[in-house]
Amino acid sequence: MGNSATRMDLTSHGLTNLGTQHWDLGSALLTEHAIRRGEARLSAHGAVVVSTGEHTGRSPKDKFIVRDGATESTVNWGSINQPIDRSQFDAMHARVQAYYHGRDAFVLNCYAGADPDHRLKVRVVTETAWQNLFARNMFIRPPAEDLPGFEPDFTILHAPGLTARGERDGVRSSTFILVDFDRRMILIGGTSYAGEIKKSIFGILNYLLPERGVMPMHCSANVGPKGDSAIFFGLSGTGKTTLSADGSRTLIGDDEHGWSENGIFNFEGGCYAKVIKLSQEAEPEIWAASHRFGTVLENVVMDPVTRMLNLDSAELTENTRACYPIDYIANTSTTGMAGHPVNVVMLTADAFGVLPPISKLTPEQAMYHFLSGYTARVAGTEKGVTEPQATFSTCFGAPFMPRHPSVYGEMLRERIARHGATCWLVNTGWSGGRAGAGGERMKIAYTRAMVRAALDGTLSGAPVQDDGHFGLLVPESCPNVPTEVLRPRGAWSDGAAYDTTAGELRGRFVENFKPFEAFVDDSVKAAGVRRAA
Repeated sequence: MGNSATRMDLTSHGLTNLGTQHWDLGSALLTEHAIRRGEARLSAHGAVVVSTGEHTGRSPKDKFIVRDGATESTVNWGSINQPIDRSQFDAMHARVQAYYHGRDAFVLNCYAGADPDHRLKVRVVTETAWQNLFARNMFIRPPAEDLPGFEPDFTILHAPGLTARGERDGVRSSTFILVDFDRRMILIGGTSYAGEIKKSIFGILNYLLPERGVMPMHCSANVGPKGDSAIFFGLSGTGKTTLSADGSRTLIGDDEHGWSENGIFNFEGGCYAKVIKLSQEAEPEIWAASHRFGTVLENVVMDPVTRMLNLDSAELTENTRACYPIDYIANTSTTGMAGHPVNVVMLTADAFGVLPPISKLTPEQAMYHFLSGYTARVAGTEKGVTEPQATFSTCFGAPFMPRHPSVYGEMLRERIARHGATCWLVNTGWSGGRAGAGGERMKIAYTRAMVRAALDGTLSGAPVQDDGHFGLLVPESCPNVPTEVLRPRGAWSDGAAYDTTAGELRGRFVENFKPFEAFVDDSVKAAGVRRAA
């Protein structure tokens, strides 16, 4: 059994009559099990290649939270945070327990949170070896001396082969992600997409940490040679991973962080990068990490004979992913922590193609755009999304925020004011037209140049001009970026069509922000987008 020890058992989670229990295995053993069990194939470079079947993205509409005395008044109930009765949770828990009878279980004890003052102890129980390897890559691995007597603060019971019965089980479909804050347990089933594991823990931290005075953030982060840290807000596909993996700066993390009284800290120990059409030239760090032993590749097409990867293929999904330990990226932080951010960057993939590629925000504009969370759902990131769709996701992470957006928004405003961070809005989306109707995706080389100029201070005092539609202050020039790229109207062949489209988007901003007006002061309202005349 190797180190598939029985030094612990799962009876405290209601799991009995199991097959072999594999506890805290390393990458090599998990890879061997995944291959032997037929769960995965090995690429020519040693990465584990898997298919997640029907579900190639998250299923946010299938997430439910137990409604009880504690969550009744603290969870922002609605279409994102849907309630379920404890009796229904218990019934599904019983089904998961029965499902595991006679099955092997792979168990990982890990941390979520690099800051010892604020970390969460997590136990992940999976029925497959590859999904345990995914969790091992994504979370922080405790030193061996911390494992004896490890008692989790939260436990995930992962049963992708178990399907729910829709309304009969109190849920919407065959997929379920159920959270019980009182029992400190998460049940996941009916989907093999491993991203549900990492995002479920993110949701837990988003609920718990504000009570401890820590702001949870859906962002990547890095730090410069002078200790100047930066955070990058954005939804999946907007460039958080790509832009934070900059060889000239030290990577702290690519997706989830906290901002405490000590500074910022990574929630995770790994990266989960989109790799569709990944370029070795444009993104060498991520490309190299995707071709290493220990990496998990989800839905990446591979030649069945040579085992060479075809990262350009979207045959299975646009949302192809690589999951690897963060130290697979050169120049990563050894602590996962840094000081208070000097720059706050908000990334948006504008599917309308009308926002400037970079603009400097006042603190009030930063609050407005953080609560608005405008971006595009990128193809494949969520089930059923097959092409870019304009959307507003408050705090750049609405599907993961259990509390009211104003809680997170106020925490951001307070921290920006206290620490004097400079804020930027960066459009990594389209220019010259709408997505799918003449627009082209912003060149990564230009975006990198603009972000570097913002972070190194080049753009801080540069002359700016109003963009003419959204009240955004756009630098008049930027090193290594053609001037015409900074002028979104000029990129359109038809200026009148640009004006019409920009007016349409302005109207969407206004309508979307109405529910937040009661939670912000007049200065934020005045800084917001106004409907076109």
